[in-house]
Amino acid sequence: MAPPTVASVSTAGLIWSLSPSLSLVITTSVALLLVLGVGLGEVSGIRVDVIRLPSVTPFPAFREAPAFRNGDECPARGSAEGRVDVAMTLDANYLRGTMAAVFSILQHTACPESVAFHFLAARADPDAADLVAAIRATFPYLDPVNVYRFDPSRVRGRISRSVRHALDQPLNYARVYLADTLPADVRRVLYLDSDVVVVDDVRKLWSVDLAGHVVAAPEYCHTNFTKYFTDAFWSDGELSATFRGRRPCYFNTGVMVMDVERWRDGGYTRRVEEWMAVQKQKRIYHLGSLPPFLLVLAGDIKPVDHRWNQHGLGGDNMEGKCRSLHPGPVSLLHWSGKGKPWLRLDSRKPCTVDFLWAPYDLYKAAATALEE
Repeated sequence: MAPPTVASVSTAGLIWSLSPSLSLVITTSVALLLVLGVGLGEVSGIRVDVIRLPSVTPFPAFREAPAFRNGDECPARGSAEGRVDVAMTLDANYLRGTMAAVFSILQHTACPESVAFHFLAARADPDAADLVAAIRATFPYLDPVNVYRFDPSRVRGRISRSVRHALDQPLNYARVYLADTLPADVRRVLYLDSDVVVVDDVRKLWSVDLAGHVVAAPEYCHTNFTKYFTDAFWSDGELSATFRGRRPCYFNTGVMVMDVERWRDGGYTRRVEEWMAVQKQKRIYHLGSLPPFLLVLAGDIKPVDHRWNQHGLGGDNMEGKCRSLHPGPVSLLHWSGKGKPWLRLDSRKPCTVDFLWAPYDLYKAAATALEE
């Protein structure tokens, strides 16, 4: 059978012909998004090439993604004008999530060729070369693929044990060192965890007015902020005084827009490290890399609409129980918490929200599993 020709599609209508059953699953998931009122951010004028035959990759095996092209209103490919810099970590345990996140970003933006991805991989990771090869084979149209080697020794001695082992991995702290890692021409970056999918045009989030702040993120002031720190912290007047004069609210560090220049100039890396040193001595929190960010920045960030981080879909950090979507429109879905959608789908015990992630899963074996 001759391959299909290139077609113009809307962001909500990208269904590829792998098999009738898989197409049904994807179509049903997109329909579910619409029923739930998820803002898909319709984008016109995107040209999308059809998917090619799967490439053979050494580790692991993913289907090759379509070639998303800029619409006519976008800057020329390779132009610095309109460039959107997105940073993510690259880790074997989360590679499947990273692939889905990248795919979702490219699918839903009007200017996919203007998105520059920056991947941080652990320097000593023996799988790093294979991970990079997998990214390049799955997204051969990404040019260039920027990969930086993060040195785990820089942070390993600063890490304290948290409530979940995955939060203690050095690469989880790479976001602290973004400004020290990225090249000088990156002045603003959107950092994303690997367990997200974006269902709107990422340019809307990346271009938010920071209004002089170093970080922008959705802010949640209704949560009990005190629970992120121990009684030892709150009973120490000198330590708790760090929040004096500001109204601290929780924000999730898995979705942040960062002014890289302001971060460097303000010495924010050093300020976060100082709180990590206090933690080693006095045990003032229990939750990985989040609390030191809160200590430095809570109450002093640019709030972003909550639609840009529908977080907690992975449940809590201990059991990862199923959770439902929060009310309101959604531009970004985030499986923060213990439960990851690819693991729950593979175990055939998915949560309802995991079917919103499935259409972006490029893992080859997933197509076979869905057909069974």
